[in-house]
Amino acid sequence: MAYPTESLKCWKKAKELREQYYINFARAKEKGGLRWSGSAWALDAIPAGLGRDVYSLTGEPYGAAIAFDKKLNKECQDAAESHGFARDLCAYMRTYWGSIILNKYPFGGEFPKPDFNFQTQICCSHAKWYQAASKLEHNTPTFFIDVSVGPYKELTAERLNYVTNQGLEAVEWMEKVTGRKFDDELFIEAVKNEMRSTSLWAAICAENKIKPAPLDEKTMYSLYVLATLSKSSKWCADFYAECLDEVKDRVKRGIAAVANERCRIISDTQPPWGFLKVFRYLEEFGAVSVGSLYTFGLEGIWETKPDGTWGPRTVPWEKGIEMRTREEAMRLYCDWNLSKPQWQHFYDPRLKTEMMKTIVKEWQVDGVMLHLNRGCEGLSLGIMENRLGLAATGIPVMTFEGNMGDEREFDLVRTQNRVDSFMETLGLKREFAYA
Repeated sequence: MAYPTESLKCWKKAKELREQYYINFARAKEKGGLRWSGSAWALDAIPAGLGRDVYSLTGEPYGAAIAFDKKLNKECQDAAESHGFARDLCAYMRTYWGSIILNKYPFGGEFPKPDFNFQTQICCSHAKWYQAASKLEHNTPTFFIDVSVGPYKELTAERLNYVTNQGLEAVEWMEKVTGRKFDDELFIEAVKNEMRSTSLWAAICAENKIKPAPLDEKTMYSLYVLATLSKSSKWCADFYAECLDEVKDRVKRGIAAVANERCRIISDTQPPWGFLKVFRYLEEFGAVSVGSLYTFGLEGIWETKPDGTWGPRTVPWEKGIEMRTREEAMRLYCDWNLSKPQWQHFYDPRLKTEMMKTIVKEWQVDGVMLHLNRGCEGLSLGIMENRLGLAATGIPVMTFEGNMGDEREFDLVRTQNRVDSFMETLGLKREFAYA
């Protein structure tokens, strides 16, 4: 049986928004605007309070964008290593540094130096990333917020206050280094946009619980990235509302991402960006990757619903909670981010295992592919414990080695051979080959 398929109508718009994001950052100074850089996990609603002409460059999606261009990526990796940075560091981080060293921007021209760097600290690489970047940029002002306060289920008022107070200190610091007055209304607006964006993305991912899956993970990478770029922007929240409507319509009409879907898997951590053809190879077996904790929870914010299932977290105003002051908004904003699924397993791999087991159950998953990703120490933390935990409950698991941002550490043929063996254990044979 073949399911009907069709292209996403919002696909072209997603690509245009992504391209415009990088153009806006490069041209910000032409319009008298501000530029800042930080990770995709930075609390980006805070700089939004400095004005509507403030543009960001988030490091991880920037590294992934370069990784897709194998030639430029190698140039950046070589430049970073020649500068003395070790090859076993975060691949995105090395690519970012290499771009600064080469003074080359993949979207044209020289690397656009930010006015300041603003970063959260939870991953082992995050603090050093922008400490080194600041020096390479000749001492760009840099501010860090420590969000590593333990699992959300153990959050106390004191721990939340610790993060909230840092956010409020960041406001004063930004006013000082930019010479701009912080606008509380713009900040509150950005907080609400981010909550909309991240809740809506979770809602989009939840639609993949249905068979056939309306989205495949390779496609989802081009959609979730918008939240990693500017989740507190109105354009991001509005796009996800539009995307959710389209995905719900696909579900209603039985439109599949993969016409021959007969097996559902999930992956884990970032994929090898230079070799996304692996996901098309899966389709030759009738297997569709319906997502992953990474794709769902890097920017999606979730909660356990009254019926015990996973769903998008309810935004505060739908529960009658308003944000009237900077302090109220900051506290709610920090609480929202501290519940991020991908932050939980930094404290205990068993937390990640349980979340993955939830996904396997609710998304009707037949098997799990774990990427032993040498390029990201943070999201690969405890991954072999995850394998053991999943296997102990009878969930079929395969592992493959690689690196999300350094193609020298990925073997396509070897990975395809491992996929062949894994598909055989699931009772699947290749049906046809894509051109």
